[in-house]
Amino acid sequence: VQLVESGGGLVQPGGSLRLSCVASGFTLSRSVMTWYRQGPGKERELVALISSFGHSTNYADSVKGRFTISRDNAKNTVYLQMNSLKVEDTAVYYCNARLWPGVWGQGTQVTVSS
Repeated sequence: VQLVESGGGLVQPGGSLRLSCVASGFTLSRSVMTWYRQGPGKERELVALISSFGHSTNYADSVKGRFTISRDNAKNTVYLQMNSLKVEDTAVYYCNARLWPGVWGQGTQVTVSS
């Protein structure tokens, strides 16, 4: 089982990024998928969650209305569209499969700075 995140980078406040997470080693549709983030000096926190077939989503209050989680099971990929980015969104972003809670990728760094 492997999760590989990509799409991070440096962006100005108010900008957008789209993160991707490619899963391998299991059938993506079997698992609820999540995005977490860990900011400097902070604990890892849950950002967004999507049900196995995408019918249900949930978000941390801090990102509601700005971030959108989605998935394409045929491509084994989960996405996180991030709009109206704020400095406080700076973090390493990770995806995780609820079916394999101990498996983490390397993460992708998102830096929001002017």
